[in-house]
Amino acid sequence: MAFSAIYFLDNKGQILIEYFGDLEQESIKDNFILIYELLDEIMDFGYPQITETTILQEYITQEGYKLKKGAPRPPAAVTNAVSWRSEGIKYRKNEFFVDIIESINLLVNTRGCIVHSEILGQILINCCLSGMPEVSLGFNDNALFNQNSSTVKANMVDFEDIKFHSSVRLSRFENERVISFIPPDKEFELMSYRVTNRVRPYIVVEAALQKYSHSRMEITTKVKGQFKNNIMATDVEIIIPVPSDASSPRFSTVKGSVEWAPEASAIIWTINSIKGGKEFVMKAHLGLPSVEAEEPEAKPPIRVNFKIQYIAASGLQIKYVRIIEKGCYEATSWVRCLTKSGDFQIRI
Repeated sequence: MAFSAIYFLDNKGQILIEYFGDLEQESIKDNFILIYELLDEIMDFGYPQITETTILQEYITQEGYKLKKGAPRPPAAVTNAVSWRSEGIKYRKNEFFVDIIESINLLVNTRGCIVHSEILGQILINCCLSGMPEVSLGFNDNALFNQNSSTVKANMVDFEDIKFHSSVRLSRFENERVISFIPPDKEFELMSYRVTNRVRPYIVVEAALQKYSHSRMEITTKVKGQFKNNIMATDVEIIIPVPSDASSPRFSTVKGSVEWAPEASAIIWTINSIKGGKEFVMKAHLGLPSVEAEEPEAKPPIRVNFKIQYIAASGLQIKYVRIIEKGCYEATSWVRCLTKSGDFQIRI
């Protein structure tokens, strides 16, 4: 109940922003009548009714500030329990797209130990369905959503900080662990979550620095795909920091391309794709001033960017997508997964 109140207040603020911009004292005074009418529509007898701006804009326009006599009849969605979806939606081809997108935040210290790790995930929907469909999503059995559980087995995935779209029937999810909802039209975020108990680095990067006298240095960097060999990481980018006074760079590698970025004091190693289990090496030779600085520079971390299609880092899987609509049409559902780097840092 407390979460519903917070979600309602957040949506109310977004509605006001979409109607007249920033929430400043003067803008609130100038739009007092419009705000009063919006509040009258989005809440009825103390219960939230309409929280979707697209529905509100069908009968309260920016120019109209207040409803007038003889105004067009409010759309059916206003009087329905489903305020986030209009009736009469039609598609020639009925399709339902589900995207599981997860970002890995990782910090590895100089000894190669993980000191911080988490997965931030979201389930995005693109609904192209006619009518008023009822959709149900079922998850794999080892997905654990009970945050009060004191013990988590080795093969279980514990999901935290779960947030749902207002269309989700929370009672059914709590009882059956099934997400059941009547979806809004087009794109929206169905669910967001965080995972901390099952995080592993899919891309492993090791760097060794060797200085020769005080005039030059060599950085040897290894990268390995730590996943199955039938999976591929794409758009791999490894950003290696170097001293700000380094110069005369020379690079050698058998995979990808290396770019010298003096304005960022970094070397950028770009690899189009890496198959699971494959390892590649890049060597960089740099010149240094003959005189060392009195105090060594703080070493920034190596930053890694990548994308891996077809897998979710948390192990979350959607076992089934069921679509029921009184029109009994055939609908096609698509489920896609993407794991990508978030704040991925490796100290050297």
